Amino acid sequence: GSSGSEDEARPEAAAAAAAAQKREERLRKFRELHMKRNEARKLNHQEVVEEDKRLKLPANWEAKKARLEWQLQVEEKKKECAARGEDYERVKLLEISAEEAERWERKKKKKNPDLGFSDYAAAQLRQYQRLTRQIKPDLEQYEQMKEQYGEALYPTSNSLIHGSHVPSKEGIDRMVADLEKQIEKREKYSRRRPYNDDADIDYINERNAKFNKKAERFYGKYTAEIKQNLERGTAV
Repeated sequence: GSSGSEDEARPEAAAAAAAAQKREERLRKFRELHMKRNEARKLNHQEVVEEDKRLKLPANWEAKKARLEWQLQVEEKKKECAARGEDYERVKLLEISAEEAERWERKKKKKNPDLGFSDYAAAQLRQYQRLTRQIKPDLEQYEQMKEQYGEALYPTSNSLIHGSHVPSKEGIDRMVADLEKQIEKREKYSRRRPYNDDADIDYINERNAKFNKKAERFYGKYTAEIKQNLERGTAV
């Protein structure tokens, strides 16, 4: 009798163990899903915070950041070259490939330093910069002038000395040559149209004259007969 009850208890125990194992497996999967959900929630929150930070940054922040990183790399490179006793500019040129050098040269050739006329202030500034680039100071002559004039070489608002400085012949010749170049350049670009005294005056001002010339150029062949009839008084 006891052996029969043991045989009946064995399947029940196996079923209970299988159910417990299945429940434990489900709990394990549930805990994994719960951990994954918490991890995803944390990552989403971090992404929202980072996006909010990016939106509050200036529009050109990425470009500034890249430039700052490049500047840090350049400073590190300079320190390394200084530690090895090398010239940074020379090392930088040696690292430039032939393709990059050609591309840089093409870019320099395409660049047009003359931006044209925008206003008189900009034109005057370009002229000043061009003239100052041409100046080559004579330090020997400068020292001689310092010995000759002393403090008078640096006049102030209280200085009464006037006309003590006489420009050199080379300076005068250089100024004359530059003025002649300016005159030649202006004549080349500001060519004045000759005025024809025999031409018909069919305008009231300069602007109207330009308009009439354009109209005549495009529509003159269609209106020539009408114009002749009006002049003869035979227009219908």
